[in-house]
Amino acid sequence: MPSTISDLRKEYTLNGLDTADVLVDPIAQFRVWFDAALQANIPEPNAMYVSTVTADGRPDGRIVLLKDVSEAGFVFYTNYESRKGQELISHPFATLTFFYQALERQIRIEGRVEKVSAQESDAYFGSRPRGSQIGAWVSHQSSVIESRDVLENRQNEIEARFAGQPIPRPPYWGGFRIVPDAVEFWQGRPSRLHDRIRYRQEAGHWLIERLAP
Repeated sequence: MPSTISDLRKEYTLNGLDTADVLVDPIAQFRVWFDAALQANIPEPNAMYVSTVTADGRPDGRIVLLKDVSEAGFVFYTNYESRKGQELISHPFATLTFFYQALERQIRIEGRVEKVSAQESDAYFGSRPRGSQIGAWVSHQSSVIESRDVLENRQNEIEARFAGQPIPRPPYWGGFRIVPDAVEFWQGRPSRLHDRIRYRQEAGHWLIERLAP
């Protein structure tokens, strides 16, 4: 049992990664690793850390869930009026980070941010459980509240308001898409000499590079 935090360490030995091992398209390569995480029964493999920048230039971050990936980019949904929503609107660039500890893998995605269409947001909102739909109306996300009673009272009001009818998407709630211009695949290796393969957009094409660990 390590006696201090500094004594905590793990040797990574499962796999290697080389430029010859990856597909030419980073989205396709992401799907390969995501599918491997699914097959390995990684808990919530779509959980990702979203890094943003505040108005005064401070880094900010939180875990959200990936809900779609395509050649267009990586999509998650949130309250546009929340702290992260406002940061993404005012400074439309972000980084996503996935960490699959059991596979000794990490994926980092950098790119610009755009809102998905209202039609896409409506379609996803309609697929959510009713409780989650109600929750989107209840929470003025990131605002200060006096107690949990505020949420529970608001929940009762919203349930009564939409009783017996479909719940529409709140106008302040929807999706963001991160359109990548750099994607890095990290594979843990012994002695901290990890493998890092980065895709980088240049003149409309993806360049594949190896980075020093």
